[in-house]
Amino acid sequence: MVARITLVSPAVNAALRQVRFDDARLDESAARRARAAAGALPPHEVMFTAPSERCRGTAKALGLDAAVVRELRDLDVGRWQGRSLDEVARVAPEEMAEWLTDPAVAPHGGESVSDLVERVGSWLESWSGHGGPILAVAEPAVVRAGLVHALAIPAETFWRLDVAPLSVTELSGRSGRWNLRCGRPLTAAE
Repeated sequence: MVARITLVSPAVNAALRQVRFDDARLDESAARRARAAAGALPPHEVMFTAPSERCRGTAKALGLDAAVVRELRDLDVGRWQGRSLDEVARVAPEEMAEWLTDPAVAPHGGESVSDLVERVGSWLESWSGHGGPILAVAEPAVVRAGLVHALAIPAETFWRLDVAPLSVTELSGRSGRWNLRCGRPLTAAE
């Protein structure tokens, strides 16, 4: 049986705009864009969302009755939570450099990129035998981790994968072998 898993990245919010390790509600403009894109969603039987406010808000704006799945939560950045990337780079440049180059480290006291890839990979594999299409609204870091796992590429590539807001990444496969269709914008024009 071929599994079809579509990962939708959330609409942009203040935290994403400011490159801040934080969660925030969608503003009305972002919610409006998500509502307008709802008709462009691919077919799906099962719906999930990450527990973050921005993912749950995006799922709601898309009209999804999605179950919250803890395995899809964002990368845990420990004591950096609530700070911006620029702020952390100013106060802890060595730690930031280490974190961005070595996926096995977690100088912030949270989760390493390697641990995130393992967590998301386990979730993907748990659904690899499901025959119907699955849709999940997930943080950009979770989508990147899913790609690293699915394509069996080095975890060092994690930071080189860009995931745009309200974009669709489609994985299909079986028995641990995944194919990828990535970066399709989720727009009302489709």
